[in-house]
Amino acid sequence: MPNATDEGPVLFAYDGSAHAKAAIEEAGRQLRTGRGAIVLTVWEPLESIPFIGAPLTSLPRGVIDEVEERARQVAVEGAELARGSGFDAEPLIERGAPAWTRIVELADQNKAAIVVLGSHGRTGLGYALMGSVATAVAQHVKRPVMISHAAS
Repeated sequence: MPNATDEGPVLFAYDGSAHAKAAIEEAGRQLRTGRGAIVLTVWEPLESIPFIGAPLTSLPRGVIDEVEERARQVAVEGAELARGSGFDAEPLIERGAPAWTRIVELADQNKAAIVVLGSHGRTGLGYALMGSVATAVAQHVKRPVMISHAAS
């Protein structure tokens, strides 16, 4: 199994949250900087969210385009943060549901040396309803994982 010192990019799973920002900053402190990085933002199609209401068979193209553009903006923001923390980072957006599966797949496809992500720290009902992307990634990826919590 690769380790954090192997060649290969750092894969940042980035959703724009304070937790994801903290993970990038912590990686800058903990990992060798100057290395390649991919800042991945995964957007889930609205029709894949079970509690949104009536099943959605199709959405207007404009809505999908807006969601995709916002995901692109988030990924670009994350890449800028990663560059500011010492990484040679490029943004990447992907569509997929659930998000953790795309993170795991992209980590493998890109031969990531380590996957870095923030944890929202959900517990109880929030965890039951929303799950934990960090937990799912850590359980399924065959690469080292660094999970960071934002300071409260």
